Amino acid sequence: MKELKIFGVVTFFTLVTYWGVEPLAHSIFHPHVEPADFQFKDLEKITETKGDATKGKEILSQNCVGCHSVEKVGIPAQVDKQTAIDSYGVFPPDLSTAGLIYESNYLANFIKHPTKAGKLEHKYDGVNKFYIMPDYSWMSNEDISSIVEYLKSIAPAKLSNKEVFVDACGRCHSMKYDKLPAVSDVTKVMASTPPDLSMMIRSRGEHYLTTFINDPQKHLHGTAMPRVGLTEEAQKQVITYLEEIGDSKKAEREAIAPYVLGFLGFMIFISLLWKREVWNEVK
Repeated sequence: MKELKIFGVVTFFTLVTYWGVEPLAHSIFHPHVEPADFQFKDLEKITETKGDATKGKEILSQNCVGCHSVEKVGIPAQVDKQTAIDSYGVFPPDLSTAGLIYESNYLANFIKHPTKAGKLEHKYDGVNKFYIMPDYSWMSNEDISSIVEYLKSIAPAKLSNKEVFVDACGRCHSMKYDKLPAVSDVTKVMASTPPDLSMMIRSRGEHYLTTFINDPQKHLHGTAMPRVGLTEEAQKQVITYLEEIGDSKKAEREAIAPYVLGFLGFMIFISLLWKREVWNEVK
């Protein structure tokens, strides 16, 4: 009976701590944020205006290849890498996979208003400081939709988790555990150094990263990191890759967990039998 009373007291205070103190601490250290929005509902519905891929190729060739390459279809950038870095601080990305990994309407909005789509207007006001990519607000929604349709038409059907990470994140972030350096040094452009992501899955967790990648401003208001605009599938691939590199033993831990719990349950049963035997002798 005495043991049961002690157990009851310990259980009571444990529950008080868990249900009373822990939620408060969690709400302070991990404030609630809205779920990830993969439709990007705050943006103009540009792609509702149907575009034409053939026309999009022509528009892209006239307006985008001055900085960007499209290696899949053999279109090189008209500026070499070092000149681009000297001029812009970074090397503009190749657009071969953009139609797959980015949500279509986000991509259209990024072409039209990069700082608005990326939620970087607090950092680049267009007067005192300009974003590295100019906006194309002078272009019609039909023309922008045509560019997006063309990028979708040439995009690969599928990419590996690592390939999505490299195209979506690798220009700014390194992954040292997989020997991947960042493609560009954006420290001067962003006035901050993007962190290596090798252990980010362990330090932040999947839930945090799901909302952070989709909209960094939810967690770090005023951060220089743009809203990336990935599709839900592409973002899952990025997080899966972070797990593969930073938490490679996760599957092994989860596989062995039932055996460990079973062993502990068996030992509890043996302990109870042993306790009963000992107390019977005392009585």
